[in-house]
Amino acid sequence: MLMEIKDCVIEYNVDGVRLSSMKTGGAVKRVCRPENAAAFASALKTLADSGEKFMVLGFGSNVLFTSGGYDGTVLTAEKLCDITDFEDGFTCGAGVSLSSAASHAAKRGLAGLEFAYGIPGSVGGGLYMNAGAYGGQMSDAVLSALVCNGAGDTFTINRDEMKPGYRHSVFMEKPYYILSVSFKLPRGDGETIRKKMTEHMESRRKSQPLEYPSCGSTFKRPKGHYAGALIEGAGLKGAAIGGAQVSEKHAGFIINRGGATGDDVAALIRHVQATVKEKTGVSLETEVFIVES
Repeated sequence: MLMEIKDCVIEYNVDGVRLSSMKTGGAVKRVCRPENAAAFASALKTLADSGEKFMVLGFGSNVLFTSGGYDGTVLTAEKLCDITDFEDGFTCGAGVSLSSAASHAAKRGLAGLEFAYGIPGSVGGGLYMNAGAYGGQMSDAVLSALVCNGAGDTFTINRDEMKPGYRHSVFMEKPYYILSVSFKLPRGDGETIRKKMTEHMESRRKSQPLEYPSCGSTFKRPKGHYAGALIEGAGLKGAAIGGAQVSEKHAGFIINRGGATGDDVAALIRHVQATVKEKTGVSLETEVFIVES
C-alpha cells in the first residue's frame, strides 16, 4: 500500500485546482508526494504493480484537469529539489523550478539556461516536453538524466538517448520517470547572463498574460506558422467560453479570467482548433496535456 511507503505524504480527494497552474479541475482521488528519489521509486513500483491508474506530475504548469477530476493517483516530483554542483555543471532534482536552475547557472557563471528563466515549470517537466523559448531548449543544455521505471529500477540516460525534438522526448514514448537532470554548460560572463535573463523576463511580462492563471502557450507551433498569429487571424482573440478566454494580450494563451472550469478551457481549446482548421486548413496540436477522469 502507498500509505506504507516511507517518506511519502499521501492526500485523498484533492481539489485539482491545487495541482494545475490553470487553477481548474475536479477532485483527484489520491496525491502522493515522495520526499526523496528513493521514496519516489518505491511509490512508482507500488503503483505499477497495483495496476491502478496513475500519472506523474511536476508543477502542473502544462497540465489541464477537467471538471471530472482524475480517478487515480497523481505522483508528484515537487519535493525532489536538491541541487549538486560538479565541474562545468550541476544536477537538479526533477522538482527544481526552471527559473531556479537558470538562476543557479547564472550564479556560477554558466551560460545556456537563460531561456528557461521565467518558464513556469519544473526541470523534470521541462525535460519531458523539451521546453524551450527565445531560441533555446532543454536538450541544448542537458548532459544526462537519472530516471526510474515501473519496476523501481533507477538508471542514467544521456542526451542522445532522450531523442529530443520540438516539444518531444523519449519520456513521451517510454515509461521512464525523471528523478534528476544534469546540465553541462559553457562558461560565460555572469553580468551578461543575468542581463539576458532580465531581458527575457521583461519580454514575457510585456507579451504574455502572466497576470492570469494559464498553462502557458496552449498550442505547439505548426510548421511554417505561429499558433498565436493563426488564432488572431481567425478572429478568435478574446473569444471566451465560461471563464476561459483566448488572451487579448497573446492569442497563443488561453487564460482563466475568473471562475473557469476545466471543461470551459477544454471546450475553448476544441473551438479554437476547429475554427483555425476551418479557416486556414492548419491543425493545431496542444502543448497542454488534458487529463480526463
